Amino acid sequence: MIADLSLYLVTDPDLCGERGVVETVRRAVDGGVRIVQLRDKSATDAETADQLVELSRVIAGRALLLVNDRLDAALAAREQGARVDGVHLGQGDASVLRARETLGPEALIGLTANSLEHFEAVRALPPGTVDYLGVGVIRPTTTKPDHPPALGVEGFRALVETTVLPCVAIGGVGIDDTERLRSAGAAGLAVVSALCAAADPAETAEAFVRRWREAGTPRVLSIAGSDPSGGAGIQADLKSIAANGGYGMAALTALTAQNTTGVRGVHVPPAAFLREQLDAISDDIVIDAVKIGMLANADVIRTVADWLDAVRPPIVVVDPVMVATSGDRLLDQDAEAALRGLLRRAHVVTPNLDELAVLAGRTIAGWGDALAAAEELSTAIGAAVLVKGGHLAGDDVPDALVNAAEGVRREYQGTRIRTANTHGTGCSLSSALATRLARGETAVDAVASTRAWLRESLRESEPLHVGRGHGPVSHLAGLWERGGLETRPTPEQIRATLWARTADVRAGIDDLPFIRGLADGTLDREPFLFYLSQDALYLREYARVLAEASLLSPTPHEQAFWARSAEGAIIGELELHASWLTPGEGVDAAMFSVAPAPATVAYLDHLRSVAFGGDYAELIAAVLPCFLLYTDLGQRLHAGEFGEYARDPRHPYASWLATYADPGFEDATDQAIALVSDAAATAAPATRERMLRAFEVSSAHELAFFAAPFASAASA
Repeated sequence: MIADLSLYLVTDPDLCGERGVVETVRRAVDGGVRIVQLRDKSATDAETADQLVELSRVIAGRALLLVNDRLDAALAAREQGARVDGVHLGQGDASVLRARETLGPEALIGLTANSLEHFEAVRALPPGTVDYLGVGVIRPTTTKPDHPPALGVEGFRALVETTVLPCVAIGGVGIDDTERLRSAGAAGLAVVSALCAAADPAETAEAFVRRWREAGTPRVLSIAGSDPSGGAGIQADLKSIAANGGYGMAALTALTAQNTTGVRGVHVPPAAFLREQLDAISDDIVIDAVKIGMLANADVIRTVADWLDAVRPPIVVVDPVMVATSGDRLLDQDAEAALRGLLRRAHVVTPNLDELAVLAGRTIAGWGDALAAAEELSTAIGAAVLVKGGHLAGDDVPDALVNAAEGVRREYQGTRIRTANTHGTGCSLSSALATRLARGETAVDAVASTRAWLRESLRESEPLHVGRGHGPVSHLAGLWERGGLETRPTPEQIRATLWARTADVRAGIDDLPFIRGLADGTLDREPFLFYLSQDALYLREYARVLAEASLLSPTPHEQAFWARSAEGAIIGELELHASWLTPGEGVDAAMFSVAPAPATVAYLDHLRSVAFGGDYAELIAAVLPCFLLYTDLGQRLHAGEFGEYARDPRHPYASWLATYADPGFEDATDQAIALVSDAAATAAPATRERMLRAFEVSSAHELAFFAAPFASAASA
């Protein structure tokens, strides 16, 4: 069984407190938890079965429900009518072979594994015995005091690379681990205290889900008809998904014979074959979002609805294809009734005005009436409605997102783009919207970014010269540059480039007498204090530059990261410096009374010029070497690359060395690298060049800064 493991809640009755496990689970599932594991070591089997029954009720099929270890309790709960999807077993728990035999082939069975020996034992099991592995702990955690040694992210990565089974990271996992663990191969994050002890489990779960989606490429399935001319249907959907950053898949509901002038024929394959397509995809691939388009008849609609009930994709966008351009109804009464039922399984519905009139059961006269009808439809189906104003007369073509349950009504103004190339705009918009939602954007933001992309695609459609009728939009217009597609580097390629570009700088730093003396403990106190005093001046201004990066950040996640980094530079690092420079007095004016050395002035002038004269992408590239080079040096010093004495707590500069080998500093560096790499991968070539130049100049300044203590002594 393939399962969406992205956000996995393991319950803890003590951490849930007065709110209780059931209410905590209900709220966490509201926020997007995909799997719930009931873990309560103190409960009896009977009590566990009762809890499973209650959890099954509040989850209501919105997430999978597992139980830790208690196979007999799972069976008892099933006998009481509860939906219990499987079990998670530890190495010392009930045999996975017995669990598979007892629960059947459709059950989800997980197994704890935290060593190569465990992974080898799993490989020896018959195929299909285990569905996923829970791998950890990532870092020490109080929720399981008898846990094995912490793996860390790299230890997790090393184990994951030895198996084809999905692996969930567990043990001390926090929201700021999301990007690194997904990059390391995690199929999901298993959290305990982060959700059980949260003030608002729904809000916290939403934040986890958003970060998870932002960190990966969404897998988006289009369920729609085919257009051989390429402008609509699944052909348009796949282009739209790719253009908006997703991986597209398609299940065909109908074959059409059509071009830009009209439809000549439609063939609808058997609904049973459509279900085969859908099952083949969902049995192998975790689906992050589904876009549903043309559904020709009631049998097809009911087949899709049944599949949605079985798989429960986290995002479903329905483009209700009901009315032809001529105004003719495309579905009979039975099919329309089935479609209304399908809409209750959607998260967003995207009707045009004619379709909205049919769904609302009344005529629509003007934009105000359309908004009222959208409110009524949203209330009736329990989903958001994106009502499109393209069929209005005149130059103003507004759209609006209406979600009655959440009290959302957001209008988006626009002026009509004069073009005949409007074939497939509804298909393109809905599939792009599904992709944007699966990338972690809020519904309000996803509609705004989707509209911006589609309007660009409409404006740039004329040069395509496709067909004699209503031509297609230019789905990939944003990727074209001067007649050729630009091949954009991946974040991994950017990261490798940045690392390679610092090779000479890193070698130069290693050879400096300051570093060599620091490593073996022979460094005199005077040059060390000179270095610290200059670094204090640097950090004070560097924090202001980081604050500017926070101010310019395009997302709340990035804004928070750079703000935390600025705080860390002031509170964490400057306080360490004060313990050497002004012991007993803390961080005060005396720390900053020295004159800045030429290397300090040059470095800060460079950072200020980028911060207050460049853009966000260039700025974060300029501040990255301070993260990257310090972490690299600190790790290698701590690893004994420069001699074992650097690891000795009796080393005269032990407190300074320990700071830059701290896992927290390493985590911050990895996050900074990820943000810079992602920004560079999506930037225009000219911006990437500026980023690389800013990064290289800062790296050279880092080398000069480390050389300054002895250079200053020589000049004196």
